Amino acid sequence: MARKKFTGTPPHSNAIILFDGVCVACSWSVHFILEHETQELFQFAALQTKFGRDLLRRGSLPMELATLVLADGPFLYTESDAVLRIGLHLKGFNLLSRVALVIPAPVRNLVYRCIAKNRYRLFGKQKSCMVPPPELSHRFLD
Repeated sequence: MARKKFTGTPPHSNAIILFDGVCVACSWSVHFILEHETQELFQFAALQTKFGRDLLRRGSLPMELATLVLADGPFLYTESDAVLRIGLHLKGFNLLSRVALVIPAPVRNLVYRCIAKNRYRLFGKQKSCMVPPPELSHRFLD
């Protein structure tokens, strides 16, 4: 599943990125997105938060996901689709993301799943969810 439509109304007007709050690589990717986005488009929530769990439930997604999730308008994107759609809005990654979207999703997702499955072993795991700095707290949903 790479793209799924919400049933009912979308939960938020901004694009929301759900990430694994205890994964070191996932937390790093949030910082990377914040530094490279072309406009303040995204808001963030850890999969472990009440907001994250509610969004997964509203999108009929399993609670134990090993993927980044992008909720954008009426759609939820997961795996490589989420990463590449986010990349469309990052300085220096727009063209690369457009080209990579041409690669068939099953091929892209095979690579994504391999990294996601081994993310804690490769990058580490934090004891608790990432806490945003005060100046960015308005971008994070609980």
